[in-house]
This record gives sequence, structure tokens and C-alpha cells, in this order.
Amino acid sequence: MFEELFLKRLTQLRLQKGVSAREMSLAIGQSAGYINGIENGRSFPSMEVFFYICEYLNVHPKDFFDSGMENPNLLHGLEDKLLLLSEEQLHAISVLADGLTKGKRK
Repeated sequence: MFEELFLKRLTQLRLQKGVSAREMSLAIGQSAGYINGIENGRSFPSMEVFFYICEYLNVHPKDFFDSGMENPNLLHGLEDKLLLLSEEQLHAISVLADGLTKGKRK
């Protein structure tokens, strides 16, 4: 169960980044078929390589396992931008978010 979640999440985040499994494998210092082997369930990364994967995907390890967070890179980028806003601007964004999410549940 968790293995399947890991495989799907890795594929989802890699595709969001727009890179091939081969390109990602080489970028994290592994053989060309390394990520493909993980995504096909033939192997799993060590913890050290998992951290390299997270760094490459620009995702926090805890967010990697949060399948409810569809696009953690986008969310964290938005958080960074929100930190630059004034209180008045944050209030305006909050009102907008309330309107956009009305009736939706997480």
C-alpha cells in the first residue's frame, strides 16, 4: 500500500517538474534507469537518495508523502510570496481564497 503510494507520488512530482525518469536519474547521480526502476516497483531508494530526490524535486520530505497536496512546489512558492505582502494585501487574498473555495472541503 505505502509502496504504491510512493511510486505514484514520485511519478506525479517528476511529471510536474517536466523531466524524464532518465534525466532525473542522472541529475541525482544515479544510473540512467534508476528512477524508472523505482517507478516500476523493482527497487526503492535509500534514505540518502530519497533526500536527493526531494531536493531535486524541490519538495520537503513530509510533503512528498502528502498525496493530498497535489502541487507542493506551487503551494510553497505561493507561501513565499505571501510572506512579502502587507496585512491589507493578505486580507484581500484571504477574501479571494474564501470566495474561490466556498463549498469545497479538504
